[in-house]
Amino acid sequence: MPRSRIVALCALLLLAVTTLTSPAQDGAGAAQSVVENQLKAFQAGDAEAAYSHAAPNIRRAFPTREAFMAMVKNGYAPIHSPRSYAFGKAEIAGNGRVTQRVLILGPDGKDYEAVYTLELQEDGVFRITGVSMRAANTLST
Repeated sequence: MPRSRIVALCALLLLAVTTLTSPAQDGAGAAQSVVENQLKAFQAGDAEAAYSHAAPNIRRAFPTREAFMAMVKNGYAPIHSPRSYAFGKAEIAGNGRVTQRVLILGPDGKDYEAVYTLELQEDGVFRITGVSMRAANTLST
């Protein structure tokens, strides 16, 4: 088989593999990226970036960056100042919603599990609609 034909065949295979990613996988990856970007913003002390990932329901409850950051710092210290974190299971709902579990080592040295809910917004971007957090007995995915 000529080299040019092999190169063309490889290019077609690569294109096929990249287009086989399902919308659900894309949604999970996009949602995870939003959560990670917000966690990094908290670690960097970047209130504007952290607040930008909040969905409209969160923005209504906390209409300023300062109010939002105070709520996170006071009520979600492991999320505000994690020593480390790792992504767990993501669950995709057919209605543009994603639930993303994040395992966190908090500033107190204890393990936590945060469960983020995200919704795809009209602008095509996932934003965080809520977070619940609990102490974790073990870190497992």
